[in-house]
Amino acid sequence: MSGEPNAAWPVADEALTQNILDVVQQASHYKQLKKGANEATKTLNRGTSEIIILAADTSPLAILLHLPLLWCVPLFYLSLQYDSKLALGRATGVSRPVIAVSITTNDASDLKPQILAIKDKVERLMI
Repeated sequence: MSGEPNAAWPVADEALTQNILDVVQQASHYKQLKKGANEATKTLNRGTSEIIILAADTSPLAILLHLPLLWCVPLFYLSLQYDSKLALGRATGVSRPVIAVSITTNDASDLKPQILAIKDKVERLMI
């Protein structure tokens, strides 16, 4: 425990978190997923990211704070009700904790409607 207050915002509620984890799992199968903070940063810099999902229980949170500075897509944290690093890792198909993922752009993807629905919910969280 670092004693640092959790500054994660916006945080998805439990229902949205489950929805997001399902889409992350599907994105992994469609090869539209980049795992880890470094890969997520690359997709933002290259303009290929559709949405960024971060683990709210990342410690120290500072290792993710550069991502909002590159913010050009919806970016949010998973619910604190989960061990979000492990849940995100499982959804990506790995057994290790994952602190960040990027779902990449593919206009022909079957995931497009689900991604747009999540983006809309995230934008409502930010109001």
